[in-house]
Amino acid sequence: MNQQNKQIITQNYRVTPNDAGMRIDQYLAKMFPEFSRGSIQKWISNQCILIDSKNCKAKQKLKGYENIDVNVTIEPTVVDKPQKMDIDIIFEDEDLMVINKPAGLLVHPGSGNPDNTLLNGLLAYNDSQSLLPRAGIVHRLDKQTSGLMVVAKTTNAFNSLVQQLKEHTVARQYFAIAKGVLNSSNLIDRPIGRHLKNRTKMAVVINGKRAVTHFDILENFKHYTSIKVNLETGRTHQIRVHMHYVGHQLLGDPVYGNHLRIEPNIESGLKDIIRAFPRQALHAQFLSFNHPKTNELVSFKCNLADDLAELLEELRDFDGMNNHESADDWEVYYPED
Repeated sequence: MNQQNKQIITQNYRVTPNDAGMRIDQYLAKMFPEFSRGSIQKWISNQCILIDSKNCKAKQKLKGYENIDVNVTIEPTVVDKPQKMDIDIIFEDEDLMVINKPAGLLVHPGSGNPDNTLLNGLLAYNDSQSLLPRAGIVHRLDKQTSGLMVVAKTTNAFNSLVQQLKEHTVARQYFAIAKGVLNSSNLIDRPIGRHLKNRTKMAVVINGKRAVTHFDILENFKHYTSIKVNLETGRTHQIRVHMHYVGHQLLGDPVYGNHLRIEPNIESGLKDIIRAFPRQALHAQFLSFNHPKTNELVSFKCNLADDLAELLEELRDFDGMNNHESADDWEVYYPED
């Protein structure tokens, strides 16, 4: 293993009275949330953790005011193979990168998809990404959803971005096209969890996790509506599940809306356009968060994916309507407000 592909963590902590009574492995899990409890216990058993200059055991309880020394060498946590691919990076510095993910690119390897994912591409782009959990990926987009994602390049950036996501202070805005004609802006506040019968799907369920979606009308067509969507929470398939729940599935959604079933009152020419669109009409167009190093608010936006832009123009041409709102005029919902 090349030394440059390893990460060395050297830290010293002074235990506060508020942490008295906590086990040392619990304390370190709080300090290093990106590492599993099992990994931290290995650090302790390998004598990489000292309490007042002495070795310790994972179950040792803290009394307060101890000095804790951490001296750990981190081997790569990602064992997936690097694969070169074109990654549309719209911003990059030493701490993070913001990418524009194309539709059709899976974010993580999984069952039936062992490689050719964004994670594999990140490993090839920068081999130090292998030192970070999930190669620095802190959130994801569905395979067939396009748009902006932020990827951490350092442990500190990873921790900061994960915490901001947990605290719902990351602003994310999406463009979508929904079935039917929506007449007013609204919010959907319904819990989301695993579908009771189909465990590969998500659904609105009583015992699910709280999920809040805000949407505003952009443009009405004869049979569809383009909307802008802001997420207050970030549940799996949240927008798709919530729009299905209110009876306005996303155009082209193969999971939560039968994309091959077209309403009989839709004109044949429009039917051909809709059936030809290969994915859910969803694009992450705006992303904002506090920069992990400077704590300054940074914001990024990107144009619609080409296929979505073409679909939008086809809908306008078919309806002969041009009353659309510019995406540049969008007001962004910031959860912390």
